[in-house]
Amino acid sequence: MSKILIKNAKEIITMDQEGNRFKGYSLLIEDNKISQIAKDIDVEVDEVIDASNHFVYPGLINTHHHFYQTMTRNIPQIQEAELFDWLIFLYPIWSKLTHDVIYTSSLLAMGELLKTGCTTAFDHFYVYPKGVSENLIDEQFKAAKDIGMRFHGSRGSMSLSKKDGGLPPDEVVQTVEEILKDSERVIKKYHDPNKYSMSRVILAPCSPFSVSEELMVESIKLARKFGVQSHTHLAETKDEERFCIERFGLRPLDYMKKVGWIGEDVWFAHGIYFTDDEIKYLAETKTGVAHCPVSNLKLGSGIAKIPQMLDAGVRVGLAVDGSASNDSSNMLAELNTAFLIHRVASGVTDMTAERALRIATNGGAQILNQPEIGSLEIDKAADLFMIDTRQLGYAGGLYDSVSALVATGSTQVVDITIVNGKVVVRGGKLVNIDENELFEKANRLSEEMVIPFLKK
Repeated sequence: MSKILIKNAKEIITMDQEGNRFKGYSLLIEDNKISQIAKDIDVEVDEVIDASNHFVYPGLINTHHHFYQTMTRNIPQIQEAELFDWLIFLYPIWSKLTHDVIYTSSLLAMGELLKTGCTTAFDHFYVYPKGVSENLIDEQFKAAKDIGMRFHGSRGSMSLSKKDGGLPPDEVVQTVEEILKDSERVIKKYHDPNKYSMSRVILAPCSPFSVSEELMVESIKLARKFGVQSHTHLAETKDEERFCIERFGLRPLDYMKKVGWIGEDVWFAHGIYFTDDEIKYLAETKTGVAHCPVSNLKLGSGIAKIPQMLDAGVRVGLAVDGSASNDSSNMLAELNTAFLIHRVASGVTDMTAERALRIATNGGAQILNQPEIGSLEIDKAADLFMIDTRQLGYAGGLYDSVSALVATGSTQVVDITIVNGKVVVRGGKLVNIDENELFEKANRLSEEMVIPFLKK
């Protein structure tokens, strides 16, 4: 049994239901879980981490991402594009995804997440180019294991091409039969429903404008047959709303009701254009929402009614969304943005630092139905991060440990990240991956994929 003692912390921010914070306490990790939080812990351990100058937080939880997009971020030609035009430009580039690109982009995205306090990530991977789609998602699960991240991976999909009235080109769509067959394979191979699981599978057709009604119906049936969750984009833009009304005669959420996509095993990305009545319905049915503030701002999509959702009892998690619409995988920057924009949109009392952090911790655990993460408590998973308070960005601002994280300092402040009882970031650097090699390889693969399209 491995043991790590985080000793004499400047403050432990538990994010438990009582909001406990402990100054000068220690935290003992035994194997993959927390076994003690106390003023004095005197046991023999494998490692002692002096935390006398550190704030200790539960690991952040990212509830919506597109790892592969790390290879296509910051492209000048689409910096002023809204969602549909942005997608139309990028689909042809994404049709050139390879196994190596998926593995490398996954390491890159997860590396950024781990270095910004995120210990659990859900990725929505839905692009399966013709000719290279076989076992493509397997590269993500391999990358998660290699880097040491708790991973909820999706067998995403697109089945409605442009010729059939959808948005994506033929090169990146599959048949319903292909999708369902591989979805079952991925569930059987990678889904671990047990407590402290490091690997779970979600079924995730992309969006109303890229998948058929048949796929939505059959995917939710398959997911419930195997007891896995389901996820899709919804209510992200007015263009999507118009698409649903014109194609289905229904608003986006009403279409989800029609195809059976409602319940505590379902959550939607974005949810910007839900009405007040729809928000009440989401709360009543325990259907969740992944909030992606930075992407929503960059693409000009809008600001979701997150304080209203929380007041109504909707389950809400935080998410960075795709690295090409963000353009980063920085959970601390996302946390700061979520804190700020709702103070403008709803009022300064509607989004406190504490509330923002709860979305990124407790909220994520609820969305992913993994209650053993999201707070620092006895018998919970040993997922946490630590920041060294001896930084210029915190000088003069250490009076409150939560607002120090959410509102103060820089965005690359994590000193140590621990996932499942193992140190994966130390001194601000990844432990299991050579960052320089990853940087060089990612740039090379990105240029090989992107530059030919920019020359056209």
